[in-house]
Amino acid sequence: MAPHFASAIPTRLSMWQRVRQYAVPPSMIETATARRLAGDWAGACAAARVDVDLDLRAVRTRHGTDLASRLRADLRRLAPDLLRWHMPRIAPDGRLRPGLTLSLARYPGGLRLVVRTPPARADAGQRMSLALWEAPGDGPSWGRHPHPHPHPDRRFRLDLHRHLWDAGRSGELGRRRGVDEDFPLARGSWAAEAELLLRAEGLGPRGAFTVRLGTRSREVLELVAPDDSHVPTVRPVVLPAQEVAALPVLPEAAVRVLPDLELLRAGLISAERLHPLVAAALPVSGSASLPVSRSASLPVPGRVSLPVPETGDPYRVECRGEVHRITLRDGVLTAVDHDPAEVRREELLVALGGPALPCLRAIDAVHRSPEQLPAVRERLRHGDVAGALAVVEGLLGPGAVLREGPLREELETAAARRVEHGLFRSGLVPVAPASADTDAGTRRVGRRTPRHAHPKRGKNSRPRTGLFY
Repeated sequence: MAPHFASAIPTRLSMWQRVRQYAVPPSMIETATARRLAGDWAGACAAARVDVDLDLRAVRTRHGTDLASRLRADLRRLAPDLLRWHMPRIAPDGRLRPGLTLSLARYPGGLRLVVRTPPARADAGQRMSLALWEAPGDGPSWGRHPHPHPHPDRRFRLDLHRHLWDAGRSGELGRRRGVDEDFPLARGSWAAEAELLLRAEGLGPRGAFTVRLGTRSREVLELVAPDDSHVPTVRPVVLPAQEVAALPVLPEAAVRVLPDLELLRAGLISAERLHPLVAAALPVSGSASLPVSRSASLPVPGRVSLPVPETGDPYRVECRGEVHRITLRDGVLTAVDHDPAEVRREELLVALGGPALPCLRAIDAVHRSPEQLPAVRERLRHGDVAGALAVVEGLLGPGAVLREGPLREELETAAARRVEHGLFRSGLVPVAPASADTDAGTRRVGRRTPRHAHPKRGKNSRPRTGLFY
């Protein structure tokens, strides 16, 4: 009989599986939920690594009490951890889509509550920021740091999908995100979503719109119905290119099925690992293949739990014809089957160029490149520095001194990139980015020019954005 090989996990689902494991850790959800339920929306944002770039007092002074009250009410309903859970991401690592301005709510006078992601050169920590966007030329600047795309994106927007960030409306998730669909594009809900889009744009209940299907593929559709008493449907339509460019774009959140549904159907995630608000919104009746509970309780507010590795048997190493143990003692990895004096003599011998004991070689290897390095790397990529350090501490002990190697390089790189983010936030970027230069084609690039300031040379230099929803 020919051998049977299991089918490989699709790249898209593999990315989302890592995102769900590392991008929004349980400790973040627990702390942000506790602070939100206590009425501390700013504390919830801080727990979810969301910077607040707005001042309610300044908003009240400039735009009046009514708008400030509406904005404050939306901020109290905001679940920043849920927002991070549903933010657009890019391949291959699943980091936040960089340089994005995404609208969460719209107010009279063209004002919008928006969330922004920093450009790729300053995305360390995977932080986001909240701000109040005003129409171009009708208000103060965006702050001390220039943003590559200050205008709210037409395709990535959540003002028509509040259930993806509003804790009070998260129960709409199952109805709005294609629970009954069996394919990546949720075409069955396009008509209803298009009607909401056209009304929000002030174009009436019927009209044409576009849907982006891929990098170079889009579809032009028209929402039609005999009269208001009939359910509207969509049909393809051919229009001139100039008219197509001016049409409203169906938001990406309305186009594709929720990644959590695809992961559940593929058996790559369990309901217990979902965000509590997401798990509570996915009913069993939505799909027979979804092992999702009808209710999911929120995490109990309390002490933050970090992902410390499970403590099992100590390392076992064959040394001098015997099996020796290596375990944590007094906060450091120690070869417990060797006398401390013997260990000091062997370390001195190694310092003078002599061979090391197998136990000492094993301890050195763990310090330089441990088996848990991929997990540490993933947490650092998604900004979970506390979780990464907890893994390192649980592995090497709180008294360990890192040695030269991949583990130390990862931690040093993460620290350096956080400095880049701090410079961006403070407006102290040494060289303006290419997108902000009015004459990038004539700017000279030398060895001392930071990499993020190099002009784009072509499509291949841009981040891959093929895997998103």
